[in-house]
Amino acid sequence: MTHQLPSGEVGQIIRFVLEIEKLKGVLRKVRPIGKARYENTAEHSWPIALFAISLADGLNLKIDVNRVVAMLLVHDLGEIDAGDKFVFAHEGWEERKAEELKAVERICGLTPGKTRDFLVSLWKEFDAGESYEAPLRESYARSHRPGCATDTARSVCC
Repeated sequence: MTHQLPSGEVGQIIRFVLEIEKLKGVLRKVRPIGKARYENTAEHSWPIALFAISLADGLNLKIDVNRVVAMLLVHDLGEIDAGDKFVFAHEGWEERKAEELKAVERICGLTPGKTRDFLVSLWKEFDAGESYEAPLRESYARSHRPGCATDTARSVCC
């Protein structure tokens, strides 16, 4: 039996959620601590979001932690179409970023217009790294595992 999705904004949101479920199938170039397998992008997202909340609260940072968490949850959506990108590989960086932006626009385009615009703007904000929260997002994403930011032979976090 096939289920029909609702029309309108609720249907758009459900389609978006079904699409981002695909993050569970995108393998990254890092292994979960203590595991032999590679993690998927969905597994990557929730610990860094909780890390951001914990660190902001623990250090009493004066940031919009909800915005940082939203950036952390959006920053890898493009991997659904573009795959995981090795952050230390600089060749073809502009092409990879363009491919990822195209994917983010497609995926977020499944949501109602206001939501789409918000999600795409968050992705662009962290990618540009120009707001106060964007560099913090980068720090969280790279530091949620020991040695992640500096040990290229071991893993990449973002």
